[in-house]
Amino acid sequence: MQGGSSGIGYGLKYQARCISDVKADTDHTSFITGTLSLKEENEVHLIRLSSGGTELICEGLFSHPNEIWDLASCPFDQRIFSTVFSTGESYGAAIWQIPELYGQLNSPQLERIASLDAHVGKINCVLWWPSGRHDKLISIDEENLLLWSLDCSKKAAQVQSKESSGMLHYLSGGAWDPHDVNSVAATCESSVQFWDLRTMKKANAIERAHIRNANYDAKKKHILVTAEDESGIHVWDLRKPKIPVKELPGHTHWTWAVTCNPEYDGLILSAGTDSTVNLWLAPTSDTDESTSESIAEPPTKQADPLLNSYSDYEDSVYGGCRIDKTFPLEKMRITRHPNCPSKISDLESFQLETASFKVMNEAKAKIFRQLTA
Repeated sequence: MQGGSSGIGYGLKYQARCISDVKADTDHTSFITGTLSLKEENEVHLIRLSSGGTELICEGLFSHPNEIWDLASCPFDQRIFSTVFSTGESYGAAIWQIPELYGQLNSPQLERIASLDAHVGKINCVLWWPSGRHDKLISIDEENLLLWSLDCSKKAAQVQSKESSGMLHYLSGGAWDPHDVNSVAATCESSVQFWDLRTMKKANAIERAHIRNANYDAKKKHILVTAEDESGIHVWDLRKPKIPVKELPGHTHWTWAVTCNPEYDGLILSAGTDSTVNLWLAPTSDTDESTSESIAEPPTKQADPLLNSYSDYEDSVYGGCRIDKTFPLEKMRITRHPNCPSKISDLESFQLETASFKVMNEAKAKIFRQLTA
């Protein structure tokens, strides 16, 4: 199912690789994104969907000193976010605060709250406490997982715990379990490692080659979704991790990123190096979970789980974000799919389900959105 050019566009001056929804902004649908220019001064854009849902508006444009490789918004303060950046020779990570705008579009200076400077090698990502106000965050480099305590008032961050993944494992990213804040999943080339933050020890692992990304299902406990280079997308019940409960074909080339919708069970957004973004419907059921007990049985394949494919990209797509704000249906373009739950069509208003991001021709970036009803 092809979506075509049905989204809202927003242009950037330079290439970009990451975008984050501003979870703490409960009154608007907002995003924050950062550019990736080696020679020019990079930018952070604060973007907001208009009240009519017809355009994306720049609410703030700020300079950033280095290439931005990862960006994540603080879940309890809409003005705070983290970046992982490269100077060309080394990597760093920092916590930033957006200044009060007072109606001014351009404000050149972001306030650096703290630097996460305990890393030696390449930093991959920063994870915020899953929800609510808390002072803990995690940073992951290729060899280590660090638990930090952040004090925004004192503009300081201190390492509480640090643990190495071991000589044979190179970490690439991670996800914080929203149902168990003591558990973090860290991805590496050959497995997903599950860490207990109370002991900073590995508690379990899923042995799987070439995992690029992982994301927890916020609606169901024990459910993890992984994106894998050549194997597509797998849905796991972590109580029985020997075999996935569902598998999706993913993309025609590498599947690079995956994220679960925070409100509706089974809605999954994936991005890949085949220049597409796919929206899937793959809810798990008790039957699926019981099937995974036997490693002799193959994973359950749902008939035609692909809701929509966004293929209006010229290059690889490396990331996407989820949105959980509600808008009137008449403001949206609706695509009906036979596999969608019928109860969705009965809602008077429905979430903006997905937003995906990609730069086109080094000067344009588009955020696509699509609803199912």
